[in-house]
Amino acid sequence: FDHRLRFPCSCSPLLLRSCPCGSGFVHCSCLLSFRPTSGLYVLLRVKLALWRYVRSASNIPSIFAQTVKRHPNKPALIYEATGETWTFTQLDQISNAVAHWARGQGWVSGDVVALFMESRPLQVALWLGLAKVGVEAALINFSLRCDPLLHCIGVSGSRAIVFGAELADAMLEVSSSLSQSMVRFSTGDLSVEHLASLAAQPLDPILAAAPRHEPSPCDPPKGMNDRLFYIYTSGTTGLPKAAIVVHSRYYRIAAFGYFAFRMRSDDIVYDCLPLYHSAGNIIGVGQCLIHGLTVVVKKKFSASRFWEDCIKYNCTVVQYIGEICRYLLSQPVRPSEKGHKVRLAVGNGLRPSVWEAFTERFGVAQIGEFYGATECNCSIANMDGKVGACGFNSRILPNVYPIRLVRVDEDTMELVRDSRGLCVPCQPGEPGLLVGRINQQDPLRRFDGYANQDATRKKIAQNVFKKNDTAYISGDVLVMDDLGYMYFRDRSGDTFRWRGENVSTTEVEGILSNLLAQTDVAVYGVAVPGVEGKAGMAAIADPAGSFDCSSFLQNIQRVLPSYARPVFLRISPHVDTTGTFKIQKTRLQREGFDPRLTTDQIFLLNPRAACYEAVDEALYNAIVEGRMPL
Repeated sequence: FDHRLRFPCSCSPLLLRSCPCGSGFVHCSCLLSFRPTSGLYVLLRVKLALWRYVRSASNIPSIFAQTVKRHPNKPALIYEATGETWTFTQLDQISNAVAHWARGQGWVSGDVVALFMESRPLQVALWLGLAKVGVEAALINFSLRCDPLLHCIGVSGSRAIVFGAELADAMLEVSSSLSQSMVRFSTGDLSVEHLASLAAQPLDPILAAAPRHEPSPCDPPKGMNDRLFYIYTSGTTGLPKAAIVVHSRYYRIAAFGYFAFRMRSDDIVYDCLPLYHSAGNIIGVGQCLIHGLTVVVKKKFSASRFWEDCIKYNCTVVQYIGEICRYLLSQPVRPSEKGHKVRLAVGNGLRPSVWEAFTERFGVAQIGEFYGATECNCSIANMDGKVGACGFNSRILPNVYPIRLVRVDEDTMELVRDSRGLCVPCQPGEPGLLVGRINQQDPLRRFDGYANQDATRKKIAQNVFKKNDTAYISGDVLVMDDLGYMYFRDRSGDTFRWRGENVSTTEVEGILSNLLAQTDVAVYGVAVPGVEGKAGMAAIADPAGSFDCSSFLQNIQRVLPSYARPVFLRISPHVDTTGTFKIQKTRLQREGFDPRLTTDQIFLLNPRAACYEAVDEALYNAIVEGRMPL
């Protein structure tokens, strides 16, 4: 990033300790003024557009209709699996067919239909067409099976489900548990016998025969603050929750991504993220529907094909989430990784330890790292490429975007209150819980919560910024520096105390993954009877069976303080991740270091022998009975 393109004054970006304005580079008022000004521009641009759409009773389908008028014959979606291209007109017409089919089923505004399929352009046409007649889609994770799948279908209150033929077996597992009144449709090739066993109808011929003209408006009409669809939380800490996405939220997320990271109308976006997730469906596909960009839809992420796909489709923007960048770095060097036209990578969850290695190896000029959950009202963006930062919020104009890091009790994770009963703001360098003030009249500040109202109430706190206000609790611990840059630290509850010190699981995971050539690593705390705090445990993927405890211990002794070194190791062929490449820890934490609960190898760091030794049932009993000191 060349600061010479951004400085409003003559201050030299090459002088780290001197500045013509006399204040010094690090605290240069000119540098400080740039970030609030550029962020304020993006904020105001999105806010004004939202107010305009609210006043004109617009919604996502009507905004898309304007995009179609601007780019009728431009490629909208390209399906990498088949090479099929849909123009904006074709996407509009197919979504119209979906709308007429939905209305023909007798569904009315406010009804819900579940979509359960791998990523494809038809998935976009389905939820968009349903939205044209006021029907809300529930976007189901295609990796779910059995009880979690039934849970997600149930909490949405879906009247029907459309599933991809590739997921017929998953549907068969739950078919008998679904309500008999739930109508089922399949898209893709399924035999008559298979359809009959699932009590499903083939959707493709129905859509092919449906009218393609614009449907009449739904009654009552849907506005920007009405529900568009449901996206489910990743379920890393329990069963997924159905987050409500209203039309204004869809626009807000997509528009922030477009303006904050300076996308262009001629960009081609490579979207390898699942379309049941907000990153793939809103940050990615939203650029197509709202801003007229072409989006390449990849059915499933492939590290080995990533750069070849980017070259094939002339992509200029790519998306990442979770561990994708680390997976790409772990691939062997290929000529294609430098032969692409990608200038911008947009996403969240890029570890600081991976950031510079990614940009240098692959020649990607700009990283658009952001922080945000589907449902949150405190999203932030790193607009100028500060390595490791997930966003920025002005310390000069904090009330323009009222978010804050507040203190929490390290043991209970409860909010710390001052004498007035208000939350205590954190100082620079002090980790805190990110919260955002709620204002349901402001599209940028509203919090719509989840389909389950109890889950919604748990994410709201009172008396946070001032008396009688409400704020959204992110559940994430971040830290802000002196300039206002924010850095992700951990999920609240993931950080644990050991030997009187706080251990950040995210930081330790990054260090261990680097030591192990970008291997999947999950770090978490486990309770040991009679021992204060939680002992660190690391689950390490070892598909080749080549893990060496001795060399591992030597390496961590060099880079980790004693309290942060894993007390227990769990060596497994693989570490479970979600469909969006987040590490799954719930089962790992539940099983702890008990060798009876897993076939994985468990090791203990024996402080006396200064080595890791295998945990069998006898050693396990010695630990829990206090006969084996830690």
